Amino acid sequence: MKAYFIGGGIGSLAGAAFLIRDAHQAGRDIVIYEAQPLVGGSLDGAQLANGAYSLRGGRMLTTDHYECTWDLLSSIPSLEHPGLSVRDETIAFNVENPAHSQARLVDRNRFKVDVSHMGFSARDRLELLRLTEASEEALGNSRITDWLSPGFFESNFWYMWQTTFAFQPWHSAVELKRYLHRFMNEFPRIETLAGVKRTVYNQYDAIVRPLADWLKRQGVQFVRGTRVTDMAFETEGARLRVRQLTLDRDGRTANVRLEDHDIVFFQNGSMTDASSLGTMAEPPPRLTKKDSQGWALWETIAQGRPELGNPAAFNTSIQESYWLSFTVTCRDPLFFDRMEAFSGNRAGTGGLVTFKDSNWLMSVVLYHQPHFVGQPNNVQVFWGYALHPDRVGSFVAKPMSDCGGADILKELRGHLNFDASVFDDAICIPCRMPYITSMFMPRHLADRPLPVPKNSVNLAFVSQFVEIPDDVVFTVEYSVRAAQMAVYQLMKIDRPVPPVTRHDKSLAVIFATLEKAFA
Repeated sequence: MKAYFIGGGIGSLAGAAFLIRDAHQAGRDIVIYEAQPLVGGSLDGAQLANGAYSLRGGRMLTTDHYECTWDLLSSIPSLEHPGLSVRDETIAFNVENPAHSQARLVDRNRFKVDVSHMGFSARDRLELLRLTEASEEALGNSRITDWLSPGFFESNFWYMWQTTFAFQPWHSAVELKRYLHRFMNEFPRIETLAGVKRTVYNQYDAIVRPLADWLKRQGVQFVRGTRVTDMAFETEGARLRVRQLTLDRDGRTANVRLEDHDIVFFQNGSMTDASSLGTMAEPPPRLTKKDSQGWALWETIAQGRPELGNPAAFNTSIQESYWLSFTVTCRDPLFFDRMEAFSGNRAGTGGLVTFKDSNWLMSVVLYHQPHFVGQPNNVQVFWGYALHPDRVGSFVAKPMSDCGGADILKELRGHLNFDASVFDDAICIPCRMPYITSMFMPRHLADRPLPVPKNSVNLAFVSQFVEIPDDVVFTVEYSVRAAQMAVYQLMKIDRPVPPVTRHDKSLAVIFATLEKAFA
């Protein structure tokens, strides 16, 4: 039997690991096709030619959730600490660097906002409860604004919840409800982000590199520079079987014939598809799926096959699904020193600092240093993002989408009232991501396929665009859980997938949440 993975993101890497660990599949019989030079998908991080660093984002981890992710990482050896797993390494790091934000929200006067209370009105509490308790059938493809009044979106809670998880008011009410249930235990401590766990380095170096290294040592074949452009199906009654993959290798077409026992795992869609980088002087190019062809295969195979999902629900409104992030490389410690003094947090312990009155709704986070393997001692790296990049800045007279890195640093300095010298030797790399919150778009239940569609013989989906009841997208966990479910189902593995921990059923969590809501 051979297993083929289309896309080299965390879902595929996890699926390959589960095949080897739990299905005892030989690594040499697993092939991962990836169009990009590096694997890891959205969990990226790299040093550019000019010496600056760039990463599109950083995913939140918690040890109270992420059941499948920790199950996976407990089996992957650390690259730096012999005898420890990546899970052990990550937990030890967070014991040494606990998160406890002291400057979660900052207002237009550079005051740190008192976020000990959520700022709810009685109406806000009732409407939020109604949303939380509504069935997903009742919510349908409605938007958050269909359930909550305008005043709610000015509350401390919304500013913190929105920027922690990257929600917009026009996103799916179902997804917000799922987040409120899945992370209910984070609600009472949302202002400190005390539940957030970070990896030792950026998530490419901390998760992808050790996982890919382990897979290579098992014999897994990584075929880069290769795009799968089509699948040929064979019908067996009402059942579908993939019989052939069509590949594009640097402009050359090749076909791979699948035998009866072969299986295919497809990463359908990508939240970082068509992303692009700018420079200090120039904004990122405005790319779309037409430039990248990143959604083309899913769109092709889903035509006339509703059980394979509906990509149009997610990828047809860039204006509602895009935002910009930026990575800043500092060769002078002045900004970090000033920011640590202002926030009261040592780098790596504070989490997001959100400028709530920013026209761009900008947030920044100072990571523990070094944030990249091999990062020089005199270099520090931080990351930020803005949820409203189409709006004219508070200190820069143009939309963030039209800004290079120098303009972004000017805007950031304005919110902090820092002088220009803090960025005298800094490089800011902006990154545009047109589909970054596409998985939050309002949708119908059938718009996302199951990890293994009911009529599928040998095709599974592993991505942020599959349907997993009770779990939440925009997390590493979602892709890993989809991969584990798909592998276990196709291979008939007699081992349970770690269940979603239902903190929302804990009386202690419910009482703590109610107490915080009425603070």
